Amino acid sequence: MGKKRIVLDTNILISALGWNGKPRELFLKALNKEFELIISKGQIDELKRVLEYSKFGFTDEQKLKFLNILLEVAVLVEVPGKLKIIKEDPPDDNILETAVEGGADFIISGDWHILKLKQFNDIKIVKVSEFFKIIA
Repeated sequence: MGKKRIVLDTNILISALGWNGKPRELFLKALNKEFELIISKGQIDELKRVLEYSKFGFTDEQKLKFLNILLEVAVLVEVPGKLKIIKEDPPDDNILETAVEGGADFIISGDWHILKLKQFNDIKIVKVSEFFKIIA
């Protein structure tokens, strides 16, 4: 069995950029190729939009560098946009579909709309802290 394939929800990626903690630790492990990080164009578009929120205060340089690093290390998958699972927050379907199309083992999220599913197909959906316990 090869490396675990993971999808990091946008909230985890934002936390990895903005703060020290488990999301950053996990992102660094992905950068070190301990996991195979999966991402889609839809998720990159969402990330670009969220990075612009003034409450985060990210500089243009930080945003550009982060996106470039992400695109360098992640496997980009094509998402057809057909899933309609999360009624309360339909854009979250993109995360599920990214995981399906990328053959992910895990979705790591802090979003309760996604977390409440616990699993989708054979993909486990967990918080960062749970993921670290699973791989320990």
